Amino acid sequence: MKIALPDLAAMERFGRAIADRLRPDDVVALTGGLGAGKTTLARAIIAGLGHEGEVPSPSFAIVEVYDPPLSGAPGVRLPLVHADFYRLKDPSEADEIGLDDYRYGAALLAEWPDHAGGFAHEPGCLSITLEVADEGRIAIVEPGTDWRDRVSF
Repeated sequence: MKIALPDLAAMERFGRAIADRLRPDDVVALTGGLGAGKTTLARAIIAGLGHEGEVPSPSFAIVEVYDPPLSGAPGVRLPLVHADFYRLKDPSEADEIGLDDYRYGAALLAEWPDHAGGFAHEPGCLSITLEVADEGRIAIVEPGTDWRDRVSF
């Protein structure tokens, strides 16, 4: 399915819609060229989960973790791992950084998922390819089997 995202507001609405449907152990695999909007969409999803404040790009650290608050303070509603695998040279490096440990019970937002071996084979994977189109973007969405009853963007 293709979704037109003509402006930033559309990208933010799309991110919130994904956040509303996101469950632990899901993967949102974000693909697209440099500047296609992967990090912008990831930030919209993280905000949609309840995070307030800045969302750093994980391109240097590779992994940023967001945990629900222990008290009544505002925060994300479920554990989340935001990873940018651009700098990985080989998929085995995802194991070396302990990706499975980070992912336990958490949802994963994966930028450049192919650099980590890909996640499309997982039933909980929502694959999104972002393409530049005129002034905005187009999202090409491919839901895994666990997402098919939740996709109604």
